[in-house]
Amino acid sequence: MTNTAVKICGLQSVEVLKSMINLPVDYIGFVFAKSRRQVIPEQAAELNEVLKQWKSGATPSSVGVFVNPSLEELRELLNTVELDVVQLHGQESPQFCREVKESFPVSIFKAVSVKSGGSPEEHVSELERYIGCIDGLLLDTYDPVYGGGSGQTFAWDAIPVYKAWTRAQGIPLFVAGGLEPSNLGELLTLYHPDGVDVSSGVESAPGVKDIAKVTAFVERVKFK
Repeated sequence: MTNTAVKICGLQSVEVLKSMINLPVDYIGFVFAKSRRQVIPEQAAELNEVLKQWKSGATPSSVGVFVNPSLEELRELLNTVELDVVQLHGQESPQFCREVKESFPVSIFKAVSVKSGGSPEEHVSELERYIGCIDGLLLDTYDPVYGGGSGQTFAWDAIPVYKAWTRAQGIPLFVAGGLEPSNLGELLTLYHPDGVDVSSGVESAPGVKDIAKVTAFVERVKFK
């Protein structure tokens, strides 16, 4: 069994989540940003309760996905939903990330968009400002509308540059963007990310998680 972390993002259905409680999932993501997978705080609180029933290994960490939230928005939401991780997908500054870490008992994952034709070395140099402000880095495919969740992969040959940076900072590197059971093997074999993040790749229809696809994805990661 591998120690690569699995994050299933965009859960909306209590019944689907309950059907997953025997799977070795490490993170469950709830999307609060504008998206077809968006949930309201009360809905997320109900979903969060299901995590306490988990039967396979440790209870998954709950992750809230946001795009450019305000501190007040986060405060109101965290009063309703006890999240373990706040994942920021917008243009949040290092100072904002630090303020969130200091204000709430949560870890901070910063998502960055990998654009085609961009220089990963230049992008990583920009991340220097985030040293000490974040607890994890997530690479996603650039999407001009939602900032992520496009269902498309990016050029994975950029991963080693980011991985070297996260290793130096002692934080995990997650890879998202167009992942599904069929393409996991190449990613895991060639690039060994610390974690993988999937949403549309385990759906039977937009926003509808398919337990068979979720199971196949988790098994490809954990039992490869």
